Amino acid sequence: MSQTAYNPDPKRHPGLHVIALLETGKAVLALLAATGLELLGPQPLRDGISALIRRFSLDPDHGALPSLLNMISPDAVHLAAAAMLAYAVLHLVEAWGLWRAKAWASWLGCVSAGIYLPFDVYAIARHPGWASWTVLVINLLVVYVLARDILKRKP
Repeated sequence: MSQTAYNPDPKRHPGLHVIALLETGKAVLALLAATGLELLGPQPLRDGISALIRRFSLDPDHGALPSLLNMISPDAVHLAAAAMLAYAVLHLVEAWGLWRAKAWASWLGCVSAGIYLPFDVYAIARHPGWASWTVLVINLLVVYVLARDILKRKP
């Protein structure tokens, strides 16, 4: 009875590569959003929210969107851009670790994807549709692949 040792060679983990590419994509989108906020400033965002309020005939003085509109300032935009930058860096580090089949990256990815699962279920309850189900299935697959990788590493 021979036991094969777990080989953490990245070439033997196409699932980790796919997840690494997904994380890289999320990081790039966050970097683009942060850059856009910094370059364009708060006014385009304020204009977009005002257009939503008009489009859906919402009360311009009460509700979530008017409250959000009142909170948007240059300082808030800088804070949001900094948060998106931190999010991007975290996902780039995770993507690098997954591409290299690092155990810590599997743990980080499994925990971060697992945190989203209750929100994904809530989104399905509030807005059932193919988009909500797709996000849930993708996150479940990510958690499965990374948890499987973690379990295979145990001696």
